[in-house]
Amino acid sequence: MNGIGTLTGRGDHRVAVVLGSGLSDLAHALVGGSPIPYSAIEGMPVSTVVGHEGALYSGAVEGVPALVFAGRVHLYEGHPARAVTHWVRAAVDAGCSTIVLTNAAGGVNPDLEVGAPCLISDHINLTGTSPLIGPNDDSTGPRFLDQTEVYDSKLRAIAHDVDPDLREGVYASLLGPTYETPAEVRMLRTLGADLVGMSTVLEAIQARHLGASVLGISVVTNQAAGLSPQPLSHDEVAEAGRRAAARLEKLLRGMLSTLS
Repeated sequence: MNGIGTLTGRGDHRVAVVLGSGLSDLAHALVGGSPIPYSAIEGMPVSTVVGHEGALYSGAVEGVPALVFAGRVHLYEGHPARAVTHWVRAAVDAGCSTIVLTNAAGGVNPDLEVGAPCLISDHINLTGTSPLIGPNDDSTGPRFLDQTEVYDSKLRAIAHDVDPDLREGVYASLLGPTYETPAEVRMLRTLGADLVGMSTVLEAIQARHLGASVLGISVVTNQAAGLSPQPLSHDEVAEAGRRAAARLEKLLRGMLSTLS
């Protein structure tokens, strides 16, 4: 098996995008070309979740050399935090200085529109773990990471220029794989969360530790438990993600065009 640079044949990547549940089809739309299965990338864990293709695409998006990861792995699949964030380290090693994290999220804030993207302004880590646990390599990042601004304000400003109707919110990450109970959703609202999901936060921590800039985008695929009369299902989440793909593609293209 090989690293990303060897497999893609280029070492000038600037931006890496990971696509959450139901969004994998965007990878081919953005960069085209032949996918590289995660199983071919050295050290890369493979997702077992429906809606996560588990493949890497490399190419130029609006003139910007980019890596697009179609799918991710999660803690609830049995992976440790270091494995969940392996792709971030691999992307930074391949030259990426900007990391774009997308996900499918439940709307804790009832004012958020289902089916619309929402920028992540901050996060609450309720997973009980961190990719920085263990020995620290001071040459790559600080032992104690400042998190005053995890999600880059300049990148968020660019996103608002591209799509002025975007909302912003605080994303809470839980372990999963169960969806939250209505009582847990009420707790999250009290803590200040607008969105809830099972990914993204550990990746953001890893990216910032390595010095990369981070943009987070949640696609609100459903109202969280207790706010919707319907039971929650993964099929619903994936389908809502697919419906939101066109607006998300326009947003990503517009942002990368500005970065170019």
